[in-house]
Amino acid sequence: MNHRTPLLLSILALTACRHQPRPGGAILPDTLRLEAGDVVFRRCTGLASTLVVRQDTGGIFSHVGIVVDSAGVPMIVHAVPGEPDYQGDPDRVKMSRPAEFYARGYAQCGAVCRPCNRKAGYHAARKAMEVYRRGTLFDHDYDGRDTTRMYCTELIVDAYRTAGIDLVGDERRDAGLPLMSTRCIMPSQVFNSPHLQQPIMFNP
Repeated sequence: MNHRTPLLLSILALTACRHQPRPGGAILPDTLRLEAGDVVFRRCTGLASTLVVRQDTGGIFSHVGIVVDSAGVPMIVHAVPGEPDYQGDPDRVKMSRPAEFYARGYAQCGAVCRPCNRKAGYHAARKAMEVYRRGTLFDHDYDGRDTTRMYCTELIVDAYRTAGIDLVGDERRDAGLPLMSTRCIMPSQVFNSPHLQQPIMFNP
């Protein structure tokens, strides 16, 4: 174990969902129709999710993504570590089917928030798709000043900012990572944004 390993493990805990999906389908209700620009939340399974929620005062979710339109099919773009699609797959911005994002092995509860400004939501979704298509890697430094890499909440906030909507303002919170001082956007800040409508909540 080298001197960076404890630090990297600590960083991976933030917004990580490192379990593999189990049989049993998804927790997303069949009647819920997702639209481009919807901001989707999940509380992941496992210790990593618990650590995130404990750091995020008042928060109940550990991961967030945005719905995009992929050739007429709703998909979810999200920046996530620890969910490789194949051996050697780097931590990166991914595009997942809603059933994958909300698979029972990944998600124990979820919520969907629709943007108050639907036009801005469509614009933000297109921006998120651009970020995905350029192969953007996950930002393990949680540096909001560098958009060449992204962590999950940063992706959502940046996409909406390009649409003229500032979801969370300038507030950044202490992530409380061992061996590293960093301030970042927490899931509850996005969830409680006044620019998002009342959430639709669900669990298994």
